Amino acid sequence: MTPPSAGERPLGFGLGLRAPHLDHVRRRLPDVGFFEVISENFMDCAGGRRRALDAIADRYPVVLHGVSLSIGSTDPLDFGYLARLRDLADAVRARLVSDHVCWTGVMGRNTHDLLPLPFTEAALAHVAGRVRVVQDFLGRRLVLENPSTYVGFTASTMTEQEFMSRLAEDADCGLLLDVNNVHVSAVNHDFDPVDYLDAIPLDRVEQIHLAGHTDYGTHIIDTHDGPVSVEVWELYRRVAERRPDIPALLEWDDKLPGFPVLEAELGKARQVATRARRRTIPAGGSHDG
Repeated sequence: MTPPSAGERPLGFGLGLRAPHLDHVRRRLPDVGFFEVISENFMDCAGGRRRALDAIADRYPVVLHGVSLSIGSTDPLDFGYLARLRDLADAVRARLVSDHVCWTGVMGRNTHDLLPLPFTEAALAHVAGRVRVVQDFLGRRLVLENPSTYVGFTASTMTEQEFMSRLAEDADCGLLLDVNNVHVSAVNHDFDPVDYLDAIPLDRVEQIHLAGHTDYGTHIIDTHDGPVSVEVWELYRRVAERRPDIPALLEWDDKLPGFPVLEAELGKARQVATRARRRTIPAGGSHDG
């Protein structure tokens, strides 16, 4: 697998790149550390939208985030899909390639949803084996995200955080810690999100996601259509106090505001991490701000 180059600068703080903002980014070159694109939106894309991505990739680090790998499915891995993903990653010099710990379909049918897995020894062995195959094919480490969930399996024999931690170890993959998803799932399944975060090996976390959600009182839906909640900022603070250097990305996919609103929200993440970094500096130490 291709390791990160020692000369690459840290990613810092990034935004999910969405089509309505492509021209703004190309023309204004905003102060953003990196951009994340949905892999499937560009894998088979040509024309102006792809040229815009290529131009942005010449100016900014780009990471790819997929929604159709279906790493937990019992269907055979789709090597045609993986070849297109590898080509896109090479073309934009992707710093990270990520997807979700889930399955998205069966018998060749894509539900276009991120469906939960049973957290069992058998499922862990199945997913870890598939991750190793994917990493060998892509020639790079795969980074896998904890999805938001709304139902669980009575057959599960471990927690999600244990499953994620052991998967990272068994498959030697990276983790994408979606802090909003931790909060959403914690409310929906009535567990302590702090316990979840404390159990995640942050040395395996290569990226953080922050996003908004919709609270329906009895449950929460991961809608990505508004600002990050107070509760999610607090969870991110706890993570940043342990490792303030993890690249953090703001996702906003629906009811998309103007780009300055996204920049302001991303600025909050910078502030949280900066304050956390200052609190972790030993007495008499220094930091670079």
